[in-house]
Amino acid sequence: MDEELWRDGRKDLAAGKFADAGEKFDKLLKQYPEEPQLLQVAGLAALRLRDTETALTLVKKAVALAPDDTEALTLLGWLDLEVAGDVEAAVASYRKVAALKPEVPEVHNNLGVALKRKGDLEGAVGSFSRALELKADFAQAASNRGWVYLEQGNWRAAQADFEKSLALRPEDEGALYGLARVRKELRDYSGAQEALARLSRQSGNFVYWLEWATVGIIRYYWVFLLLALGLFFHFRYKARRRVKVDG
Repeated sequence: MDEELWRDGRKDLAAGKFADAGEKFDKLLKQYPEEPQLLQVAGLAALRLRDTETALTLVKKAVALAPDDTEALTLLGWLDLEVAGDVEAAVASYRKVAALKPEVPEVHNNLGVALKRKGDLEGAVGSFSRALELKADFAQAASNRGWVYLEQGNWRAAQADFEKSLALRPEDEGALYGLARVRKELRDYSGAQEALARLSRQSGNFVYWLEWATVGIIRYYWVFLLLALGLFFHFRYKARRRVKVDG
């Protein structure tokens, strides 16, 4: 292989010069069309250029030539999940990576994401839990497991995971929103509003503010109801007195 061209192509890719990197990798592919690592890196360059079809084709070929290349398998899993929408293929790729590198927490987190997307919630919990066993301060895995627990209706477990994630990454929007959701389910409306207020200040997203207001209405529902009932009975009492006086 032309080592200079290969080195320069990777430098361009690292520097964000994706078009230049793609051109260099294309030249190399004409000479070495079955070099797995070259195919994988060329696929990454194509992905950066938003040519997802080419990226998928190149990475699939890389995996076919080197079935145990965990980096290529991981990239293929992501492409299948996020680009092609082939959840089953993504799960298969991530399972293989997990078998090849069982000690890497990120591998189990990736598999958990794919299993959740597939609808296998128990499997997803297992994968996220394994990731957290391997790396106790893995904030993303904690947040991801929290969302699965939330979907299962396991509110307390979800709350614990979101709080753990936020202790590690206080600005994590996903964990903050999850915490707001679970507090709302537990009828901790003041806590839900607090989380949504933090989100609104952090992101400026109007949707969070709107939900904050909605939770506020729910939170003070009984106050509004009691006020309404009080007014109703007050005017009813006055009406009855008026009828008696008139009578």
